[in-house]
Amino acid sequence: MASHKATAHLLFGFLGSGKTTLAKKLECRHRAVRFTPDEWMARLYGEDPPAAIFQEKAVAILDLLEPIWTRCLALGVDVVLDYGFWARAERDHARNLAEAVGGRAALYHVVCSDEEARRRVAARNLQVGRSLYIAPSTFDALKSRLEPLQADELSQDA
Repeated sequence: MASHKATAHLLFGFLGSGKTTLAKKLECRHRAVRFTPDEWMARLYGEDPPAAIFQEKAVAILDLLEPIWTRCLALGVDVVLDYGFWARAERDHARNLAEAVGGRAALYHVVCSDEEARRRVAARNLQVGRSLYIAPSTFDALKSRLEPLQADELSQDA
């Protein structure tokens, strides 16, 4: 009988692409623990944290979550990492951590048109308590930070 390897479901995609919607579906489908850093950021620092502290606090949240999600994997529990994984180095780091604790990683490419993503972000911005506020100018500024998947990165389109 083959042993089950816990899976880290990594969600790659830009703002408004549908990552959190997919994350919630995967959470239920795989009886996984979902980690959505934007929810932590909004809860701890408000829906529109000052730009001056955003990056520092975002890194701190990821640092806090890492030992928890890797421990879940080590215990045989699937996790859903709703992180975006905009940088190749972030994706490689998560894959390496998953393997180091005896798990595996599945990378999902979540994508939609920029027009649809902008519409979703604008609608989400109107819902108080739902997530982080993303200004239209922030959407544009962050788009350049997205590093496309490379040919050697296995992905599952969602």
